[in-house]
Amino acid sequence: MIRRPRLPAPEDFTAPSHSPLVTARLGLWLGVAFGLCFGTGLLSHYLQHPPGWFTWPTRPVNLYRITQGVHVLSGVAAIPLLLAKMWSVYPRLFVRPPLRQPIRLSAHALERISVLVLVSAAFFELVTGLFNVAQSYPWGFFFPRAHYAVAWLVVGAMLLHVAVKVPVAWAALGTPLRRGSAVRAAAPGPDAQRRAFLRTSAGVAGVAVLATAGVTVPWLRRVSPLAWRSASGPQGVPINRTAAAARVVVPPGWRLEIVWPGGRDTLSLADLAALPQRTAELPIACVEGWSASAHWTGVPVVDLLRRAGAPIGRPVRVTSLEADGLYAASTLPPAHARDPLTLLALRINGDELSPDHGYPCRLIAPSRPGVLQTKWVARLEVLR
Repeated sequence: MIRRPRLPAPEDFTAPSHSPLVTARLGLWLGVAFGLCFGTGLLSHYLQHPPGWFTWPTRPVNLYRITQGVHVLSGVAAIPLLLAKMWSVYPRLFVRPPLRQPIRLSAHALERISVLVLVSAAFFELVTGLFNVAQSYPWGFFFPRAHYAVAWLVVGAMLLHVAVKVPVAWAALGTPLRRGSAVRAAAPGPDAQRRAFLRTSAGVAGVAVLATAGVTVPWLRRVSPLAWRSASGPQGVPINRTAAAARVVVPPGWRLEIVWPGGRDTLSLADLAALPQRTAELPIACVEGWSASAHWTGVPVVDLLRRAGAPIGRPVRVTSLEADGLYAASTLPPAHARDPLTLLALRINGDELSPDHGYPCRLIAPSRPGVLQTKWVARLEVLR
């Protein structure tokens, strides 16, 4: 008679790294990473698609640079933590469902489905986020919309998972990790192995952050070999979209158009250059997490509006010469439109803007996503 091999059971996995204490601590760290990632990602989404109640300050000028850097780096840290958490809990896959107890079987099935949703959505967010920072999109959907929608799915599934597991996690977190006696055995005990696994997981997450943090922390660029952007680029500042890719052609006799309800004005490039100029050190902070500061010189938008006689304190729509890009126009909220550091820049680091940086002029404003710092500006429209 041939015996069927016995399926493994959770009790067959005796490694200390599979203990509830390890799982609970990793879950706590992972929850913090995902919480930071979700909160800062939500801010970025609202900045780009603001609901009526949302406002965002213009100070400090590096605020968006910080929040978006935290968003991307917390996502980077979450990758090794999620893999470690999956390792610690995978023996639970072999728990046999209570087939003869319909109620418990249903609860078991619902728990498994919720965990499947959570893990699938979490991996989707992290993997597509990595592709996004590399500006590679091997899929047919619009990344920002899908990333935003699935983020809510992750949060909902995570809250459900926490509600189900909080008694187990609370009991596990109350278990101390004993450091042992002064005379240790030759082989490390379970507590030592648990500590080693947790330290390794935290260390790998820390190394991953350090290896990529140079994208947003300038003084870490020399020790961040995996940073996907640096200070290199045209005129010392990286770019995501060239003038050629945007198919921008500056027409002869280009003039900036300023319009408002009941009025209109135009200025040539020479007119703009003749106006009082202001220089400010402001960052370009991209949604992919990279950022770089530069000294920008130009005319404050609020001064242009005052000179033209346009109303102040209203939203201003900024339109580019780019015809068909997703970000060919952006809207300055009233706080940014009247801030004297919101410039229509003509120069970068003392040099005339190159075509890739937005010649003949571009928008640069404090605490604002790079995709909304419109290049190749052709029109300012004061909205009602």
